[in-house]
Amino acid sequence: MNAPAEFPIDTPAGPALVTTPAPRDIWWELAGKDPDTNPSQTPHWLDCLCASGPYRDASRLYEFERGRRLVLPLVGRRRRPPFLDAAESWPAQWGIGGPVCPESVGPAEARAVLADLARLRALRIAVRLRPADQAVWAAAAAGFDLQPHMTQMVDLDGGFGVVWEQRIGRRMRREVRRAERSDVDVEVDRSGRLVPAFYELYRKSIVRWAEQQHEPLALARWRRTREFPEKRLAEVAARLGDGCAIWMAWRAGEPAGACIVLRHGGHAKMWRSAMDRELAHPVRAVPLLYRLAIEDACEASCRTFDMGESAPGSSLAEFKAGFGAESFSSPRLLRERIPVSAADRRLRSAVKRLIRFQDP
Repeated sequence: MNAPAEFPIDTPAGPALVTTPAPRDIWWELAGKDPDTNPSQTPHWLDCLCASGPYRDASRLYEFERGRRLVLPLVGRRRRPPFLDAAESWPAQWGIGGPVCPESVGPAEARAVLADLARLRALRIAVRLRPADQAVWAAAAAGFDLQPHMTQMVDLDGGFGVVWEQRIGRRMRREVRRAERSDVDVEVDRSGRLVPAFYELYRKSIVRWAEQQHEPLALARWRRTREFPEKRLAEVAARLGDGCAIWMAWRAGEPAGACIVLRHGGHAKMWRSAMDRELAHPVRAVPLLYRLAIEDACEASCRTFDMGESAPGSSLAEFKAGFGAESFSSPRLLRERIPVSAADRRLRSAVKRLIRFQDP
């Protein structure tokens, strides 16, 4: 890790001191005090990026007058000149980043942070906001494009009894009861022991997803394993420890379905899931795993259970809504010196039309 560099900046909120990379002790302190900190906003998450991808720690600590402090988790790209760098919180597929601050951030401080980022020489700057921050930060994002994203979350207030009776839908409760009567066994691993078993299911899921989306299997395997290699999962399991739970459903001794739940403070997040449809679907293994994971989060005194992003109106969004998940805006702020993202979207759209790709 590089030695932190400090430099003052003048902001609409008054003079501020920026330290980069952000000192870990201060980051952990603020993450522990900020009730909205997600598992993906901790130093461990940044370490997972750097250990499993071409990233370096570019996090920034902002210290304003009157003692207010804010950490922005951020990574840059290794071995790139500044004018080709990408400063992101986080890169695509790595989830929600954004500021960590125990106190409410005002518009002046949000503008100060974004103005500081805009001065970077990086080709691309991106910050994915959590729902609790999007109102203030989106309003302060002059010069940034606002890309719409949403995440679906279950409110765990009142405990699992309330969630089960009042938020999980009747149809989903029937599915879970059917699973409980079936020949399926469930275990949870918080040590990383089940990483290979999960990834075996993930590879099987790639075949199913390719068929559903009319995507050549070789392309699907290359794309999916590149964006989510087994090494990444192993790093997350190792570094998050008991904050990473792999829930596995077994049928006749074979892995049928699995999901990964991350946890920090009052927040749990469904990160990844996979299944062998022929084994899992007849016994409704996946609904059972979700039910157990939500109950576990309630027992750990979590306030929310983030089920992740899905396309509005899709079957996946409807499935999550069956567990009581509501949709919340979680936009991505993007600033580019050259519109490479727009060009990339056009290229991807052209390829999709060529192969008759069907979005889920």
